[in-house]
Amino acid sequence: MAALSAWFWNERFWLPHNVTWADLADPAPGVEYPKAGHLLSALPLALGIFAVRIVFERCIAGPCASILHIQTELSRRAQPNAVLEKVFTSITRSPDSRHLEGLSKQLDWDVRKVQRWFRHRRNQDKPSTRTKFCESMWRFTFYLYIFTYGIRFLWQSPWMWDTRHCWYNYPYQVTLKMLPSSDFFLHISRVFLQDFLIMFVHHLATISLISFSYVNNMLRVGSLVMCVHDTSDFLLEAAKLANYAKYQRLCDFLFVVFSMIFFGTRLIIFPFWILNTTLFESWEIIGPYPSWWLFNFLLLVLQVLHILWSYLIAGIAFKAIMRGKVSKDDRSDIESSSEEETETSPKERLKTASSRGENGTNGHFGSKPWSQNHNNW
Repeated sequence: MAALSAWFWNERFWLPHNVTWADLADPAPGVEYPKAGHLLSALPLALGIFAVRIVFERCIAGPCASILHIQTELSRRAQPNAVLEKVFTSITRSPDSRHLEGLSKQLDWDVRKVQRWFRHRRNQDKPSTRTKFCESMWRFTFYLYIFTYGIRFLWQSPWMWDTRHCWYNYPYQVTLKMLPSSDFFLHISRVFLQDFLIMFVHHLATISLISFSYVNNMLRVGSLVMCVHDTSDFLLEAAKLANYAKYQRLCDFLFVVFSMIFFGTRLIIFPFWILNTTLFESWEIIGPYPSWWLFNFLLLVLQVLHILWSYLIAGIAFKAIMRGKVSKDDRSDIESSSEEETETSPKERLKTASSRGENGTNGHFGSKPWSQNHNNW
C-alpha cells in the first residue's frame, strides 16, 4: 500500500517543477493549504444535505404541489405474470416484434395484449408529476442558493476580474475549502431515471475534476469553472416547475432564457475565459507539467460536451419557438399505442386528448423532451 500510495502521489506528476508535498505540508503559522484528506469532511455534510432534502420535499415542496393542484396520477397496473416480468427485468423493457410473437405463442395471448402489458409495466416505474415537481423544486432551491453564494464570494475575489491571479504564486495560495462530494450525494439521491447510467458517469467525471483541482490547489480557477456551470441550472429547474404546474407560457419563456444563458456561458465564457486562462495564461506564468496536461484535457472534453448539448438544446428551443410550446417530461407520460387508438372512435380520442391536456398546454411534442436532456448537463 505504501508503494501504491507513493506511485499515485508522485510529485513529478501532481505538482509544478521544484515544488514538493513537503512544501505544502508545513506552511506558515495560520496558513493551511488544501489536502486530499479534507475531501472526507464532505461526507457528513452530504448526508446532512440529503436529510434536509427529505424534509424540504415533504414539508415545503409537497404542500406547494398541493396548492398548485399537482397530484399523483393513477396509472393502470400490469396484471401479474411471472414470464413477462422475467423478460421485463432481465431481457428488455421494450420487446421487438420477434420477442412479442414468441411471447404471444408461449402465453397464448394476442400480440397486442402482450404489447399492452409491457406498456402498463413501464408506466408503473415512471415517477408521478408530483414526485418530479418536488424533486425539481429541491434542485431549484439548492442550485439557486449555491449560485448566489458563489457569486457573492467571487465578486470580492481578484481572480474573478483578472484570471491571471489564478496562477500568481501558485500553488502557494490560501483559499476557502470546497466540498465537492456533497454534489455527488445530491445527484445520487435523485429518483431513478432511464438515462441514470449516463447521468451518473457524467457527474462522477465532473466530481473527479473538482476533486482533482482541489488536491492540486487549483481552487481559484476551479471556483470559476463551477460558477460558469451553475449559472443556468436553476433556470432549467424553474422551467420544469412551470411545466409541471401547467403554466406553459412561463415554461417556454424560462426555457428560452435558460437556452440563451447556457449558450453564452458554455460556448463563449467557458472557452474564451476559462480555457484561455488554463491553457495560455497558466503556461506563461507557471509552465506545463504532467497533471496540467490532464487537467486541461478534461476541460477540453467538457467543452466538447458543451457543444453537443448546445446543439441538442438549440433544436428543442427552436421547436418551442416555432410551435409555441415545449415538450413535457416524458417520465410522467402514460404511453399509448396505435393499436389502442384504433379501438376508439375519433370522438372518444378527442375527448381523451382534451382531458389529458394535449391541446398544447401539457401535451407531448417533438421526438425527445427537453426535460429529459437536462440530465446530461
